Amino acid sequence: MEALRFQVVGEAFKKKPLDVKAPSGRPCEYFGRKVFNREKMYKYLPKDVYEQMIDVMDNGARLDRHMADHVAAGMMQWAKEQGVTHYTHWFQPLTEGTAEKHDSFIEHDGKGGMIEEFSGKLLVQQEPDASSFPSGGIRSTFEARGYSAWDPTSPVFIIDDTLCIPTVFISYSGEALDYKAPLLRALKAVNVAATEVCHYFDPEVKKVTSNLGWEQEYFLVDEGLYAARPDLLLTGRTLMGHDSAKNQQMDDHYFGAIPERVAAFMRDLEIQALELGIPCKTRHNEVAPNQFELAPVFEDTNLAVDHNMKKVARKHGFRVLLHEKPFAGINGSGKHNNWSLSTDNGTLLHAPGKSPVQNLRFATFIVETLMGVYKHNGLLKASIMSATNAHRLGANEAPPAIVSSFLGKQLTEMLDHIEKADKDDIFSMDGKQGMKMDIPEIPELLIDNTDRNRTSPFAFTGNRFEFRAVGSEANCASAMIALNAAVAEALFDFKKRVDQRIPEFAKKYEGTGHSGVFHAIIDVLREDIRTCKPIRFDGNGYSDEWVKEAERRGLDVEKSCPVIFERYLDPESIQMFESLGVMNRKELEARNEVKWETYTKKIQIEARVLGDISMNHIIPVATKYQSQLLKNVGNMAAVFPMDTADKLSARNKKLIEEIAERTSAIEKMVEELVEARKKANVIEDEHQKAIAYHDSVEPKFDDIRYEIDKLELIVDDALWPLPKYRELLFIR
Repeated sequence: MEALRFQVVGEAFKKKPLDVKAPSGRPCEYFGRKVFNREKMYKYLPKDVYEQMIDVMDNGARLDRHMADHVAAGMMQWAKEQGVTHYTHWFQPLTEGTAEKHDSFIEHDGKGGMIEEFSGKLLVQQEPDASSFPSGGIRSTFEARGYSAWDPTSPVFIIDDTLCIPTVFISYSGEALDYKAPLLRALKAVNVAATEVCHYFDPEVKKVTSNLGWEQEYFLVDEGLYAARPDLLLTGRTLMGHDSAKNQQMDDHYFGAIPERVAAFMRDLEIQALELGIPCKTRHNEVAPNQFELAPVFEDTNLAVDHNMKKVARKHGFRVLLHEKPFAGINGSGKHNNWSLSTDNGTLLHAPGKSPVQNLRFATFIVETLMGVYKHNGLLKASIMSATNAHRLGANEAPPAIVSSFLGKQLTEMLDHIEKADKDDIFSMDGKQGMKMDIPEIPELLIDNTDRNRTSPFAFTGNRFEFRAVGSEANCASAMIALNAAVAEALFDFKKRVDQRIPEFAKKYEGTGHSGVFHAIIDVLREDIRTCKPIRFDGNGYSDEWVKEAERRGLDVEKSCPVIFERYLDPESIQMFESLGVMNRKELEARNEVKWETYTKKIQIEARVLGDISMNHIIPVATKYQSQLLKNVGNMAAVFPMDTADKLSARNKKLIEEIAERTSAIEKMVEELVEARKKANVIEDEHQKAIAYHDSVEPKFDDIRYEIDKLELIVDDALWPLPKYRELLFIR
């Protein structure tokens, strides 16, 4: 076993970077080469079909089956020219991953031969087995029928020899069994709500789009070392391992020179991503050793979620770790979601500072976003919580498990000014030239005029909010469903109250040339600024004082993952999702069943792996080393006088005793861990079982780990069975 460890470590250091060759031309020339985008549609579809497809994509027009036949024919022609032989409906079940079943284009020709065929029927709909995916009880094992349906707003793309068709996944009875279906509904809701509010300021706005730019942090580990760590292989994180003498304390990895092997991997990854239409913009070393980041520029939220694919690195001799906390004692990884709203003629969260009307619109969308986040702060936390992300939140490199929003000095002062200024003096009208607000001009607001706050889960960072608490392993859709739905609800409510007050203010200012509309908007804004003030926090989110203050403000401070999931079933959450048509109660209850079951299984697997490694790897090796020490002590006694032998063997005797104490403690704690699992496993209710695993099973991990990590420091390095942190984190 020890020979294997040193062999894989040695091989890891000998790895050479692969020679990565980019396609001919500049990146902008091969961007989207493997995507059936608008350019390809224009080339391969009849003109009338192309125009109908654009109407479907841009305006939500209905797609009829006859048109689907023409689209399928064009797709197939393009795909065959690219060497494609198969197609698949590519969907996102409730597993946090993606699913696909590949079918070839070939069909019987009725004459004993074969033809290649791809019809609109095959493009639009398929029937995967719905019983084999998590459904939270919506589908029984014997009820297998489910449907995947093409999402025309998300471009079809090619991976290897397969045409991948992004789809939604629903049950036979119509409930969503995936992330995409409710995401599309949430995006539709925020589009309708935001467009209606935009019409107060610009009647020409036709559409509002939710934008997302995600920043993916990840670790790279040499594949050989990964294979030699059962805990990494089976759980995605190290369940044991003493700190390396050097980790991130020198701050020399962050933004440092990218190692050659890693740079080759990044180039390969970016080439593939660009060909798939993923606009990769940034790559760099992150804070922790062997931690890196990839960030594309903004996309439509729907597209960005489709592009959230795990990176393929095996041909470079790496394994990518997307677990939020794969190594103890150093920074974990997140997937920062930069979220914004834009219209067909501009960004809603961008304040030019020259047009008072646009400034008022900017303030409106900032405040109503805060209203949504405030009202549903517990739900937003539930949307990003998981068994894995719970290790990262609040761990001094990520936001705490309390949702708050950092705005910065100038934006805070602007909102305070609107709240406190006299309503009759807030603005004055100057003929027909528009509204002049009694608010300082703020053209520089979006030019990084304030410091960042890395402890804020939902920070305003210029022309967007950065939802920093999303986990690196998460599907962005979960957070984006909750956020867009919350903002949509806030905007619908805002418009309802403004419309109710317009007649009052129109009458009050009749004949003055003032608009009742803007008076009503400012009146409601003042009310909402006061209401959502508890969500605004610019201080240190890590402090104990903030936890107490957040609780006083009425924010959700719960830390237990299974309990946090309950926020999905709060009456206000159910009412919001149902009123917007995003998800119904049955779908929400089913998703929570899946969340609780998934949490339990992850902790259960970790507990079993920890017990196995402890009893079958660590204790035997420690005992073997103990036997060597005992033999040494015996040999000393046989050679030297007793006083001399005792003196020379003192250290070894101390180690023998320590090994005995620590292995005994490990055995006892593993037995207790097994018993705690057994008690939790007999609980039938998934909610209560998850709570039992959180309260009674997981807390035992750290105590077992402590004893193992101490043994790692004293057992002969040549015997230790697992690659150590100093080897895992510093492979070049």
